[in-house]
Amino acid sequence: MEEALRQARKAAAKGEVPVGAVLVINGSILTKAHNQVEELKDATAHAEMLAVTAAAGEIGDWRLNEATVYVTKEPCPMCAGAMVLSRVKRVVYGAADPKGGAAGGALNLLQFDGLNHKCEIRSGVRAEECRELLREFFQNKRAESNQGGG
Repeated sequence: MEEALRQARKAAAKGEVPVGAVLVINGSILTKAHNQVEELKDATAHAEMLAVTAAAGEIGDWRLNEATVYVTKEPCPMCAGAMVLSRVKRVVYGAADPKGGAAGGALNLLQFDGLNHKCEIRSGVRAEECRELLREFFQNKRAESNQGGG
C-alpha cells in the first residue's frame, strides 16, 4: 500500500484526484499507476484501469488470476467491473467510498452473485492516510473554486 500511496501523491501533485494503484503478482509489483483523467482527457484513466491494462500487456494475458490490486480508494463500478472481468484474485483498498464505491460501499460488484468471478476484498488498509489525501485534495479544490480559480 505504500507504493499505492506514493502513486496517489503523484496524482495530487498533477492536479488529479489522488488515487494510486499497484498490481502485485507472486509478491512482486508488476505495475503501478495513478489517476490520469485530466492529463489524458480520458474519463476511464483511473489508477486501477491503468494498472490492470498495463499488467495484461506485461504478462501477455488478460487473465490476472493471481493478481492482487492495492488501491488507495475503494474502486468505482467501472474499475471493479474491469477487475472482475480480468479475474483479479484480490483487491485491497484504503479509503471507503460509501457514495460511489463498488466493493461494498454503495454496491459490491467485486462479489456480485450474477457474475462468474468474485474477487477477495480487504478494506481499510491505511485508510486514514488514504482518506486524508482525498480530504486535503478536495478541500484545496473547493478553496480554489471559492477564490475564482476554477
